[in-house]
Amino acid sequence: MEKVNVAQHLSRLQDSWGSLVVGEMNDTSIKLEKLQGEYPWQQNDQKDELLFVVKGRLLLMYHERNIWVEAGEFIVVPKGVSYKLFIPNGDCHLLAIEPKKYAALKRCS
Repeated sequence: MEKVNVAQHLSRLQDSWGSLVVGEMNDTSIKLEKLQGEYPWQQNDQKDELLFVVKGRLLLMYHERNIWVEAGEFIVVPKGVSYKLFIPNGDCHLLAIEPKKYAALKRCS
């Protein structure tokens, strides 16, 4: 059992987009992500995903409406929902929780 310093791991992500698995529990991965700009539409038919905004803000767009998610807030994107992410200014730092089998392969040391 080890504690995780979120800010320290996020500072390791140098690019305007990056993802790092920092923990695992009960067949789920806990990832830190750094996002910037606009992302294409996506849909995950096999998983729900929790997105917790650590720093910045993002606009989650889906066909029914748009939702702003601010620092300190999270949203659960249900499986089967098409959505698009937009970060209007600077970076958005996220903590994401999803099933292990769908998590990025890059892991922290």
